[in-house]
Amino acid sequence: MSRFTESRVLRGLAFLLVSAALAACKHTPPEGPQQNAAAVNIETTVVHADETSDYLEIPARIASDPTRVVHIYPPLSGRITALRVLPGQEVAKGQQIALLQSGDVAQARSDFERAKIEVLRADRALTHGKLLLDHEVLSQADYYELEATDQADHSELERTRQRIHELGFSENGTSDETAIAAPIAGTVLDVGTANGELQRSLDNSTSIATIANLDTVWVVGDVFERDLSTIKTGRPVKVLIPAYDGLTLDGKVSNISDALDPATHTVKVRVVLANPGHRLKPDMFATIRAENAKRTSIIVPTTAVLHEGGATNVFLETAPGKYEQHPVTIGRMFEKTVEVTSGLRDGDKVVTTGAAMLRAPEAN
Repeated sequence: MSRFTESRVLRGLAFLLVSAALAACKHTPPEGPQQNAAAVNIETTVVHADETSDYLEIPARIASDPTRVVHIYPPLSGRITALRVLPGQEVAKGQQIALLQSGDVAQARSDFERAKIEVLRADRALTHGKLLLDHEVLSQADYYELEATDQADHSELERTRQRIHELGFSENGTSDETAIAAPIAGTVLDVGTANGELQRSLDNSTSIATIANLDTVWVVGDVFERDLSTIKTGRPVKVLIPAYDGLTLDGKVSNISDALDPATHTVKVRVVLANPGHRLKPDMFATIRAENAKRTSIIVPTTAVLHEGGATNVFLETAPGKYEQHPVTIGRMFEKTVEVTSGLRDGDKVVTTGAAMLRAPEAN
């Protein structure tokens, strides 16, 4: 090989080595969200503007109808000797719920017996006075006095007899125990006493039991004053019961309170519902939903919406494998979807899975 040919070969090899070194030194800039899209599991969907029902949701609770609730207090002071009901128990009207032993009964019977003796004495005095009056031994005025005393003693006897009857006893009986019965049929909501406990009829603050008829119940909600224009008496509403998944009942607004709560600026709204089987229990949570006019809106899965501080964004597919972050405004929140009120158009392709992976990396 000539010196000239060898020199050309060496120059060619040097050129190839330099080219390889330069190629090795070159680097590709870090891939942004658009380039990384193929490396993550990205799912998209085309959104459309659909007609939905605009509605107002009012937090509420189930309550018993206060006109069908009875608090049972002891008719007289005494000791509970037998309590025959438990909370949650169904009772019939007239069913015995407790036995009460009372010294008031003994006092009432003693007063009755004393009044009978006074009546016998007054009757005899009047009979004797009549004889004396007929023989002109007793004046007419004195006779009238005996007659008035006799009438007063008879009135006292009747009063003591009525008192025994009011206590639930017979004047001819000897027992000092009285049965306390349920005045209505219903469910025992609460029991406020126990066997052996003393009860006072006049200053007692705790009832023996509370019974409610739950055939109908109230759904009571608090609506803000700004929403009062959407609620009218007689308006059909839906009542959602979280305790029974998916249970929605139809009802009507039966009353809107005239009193505004100054602390919360809310007004009580009431819906009356039939309660067959007593599935609805007092103090259960509920939601009153009042539907308004129809409106057109875009609904997207909650996984498509990204929250960064006070901003809300979604990723749009601008071209195959290319994605762009876009700000949106959201409205109503549902279980797995959210309403977008602005920022999206009908036909936009939105990333629904993997949107969080498309966020641009934070600068160090």
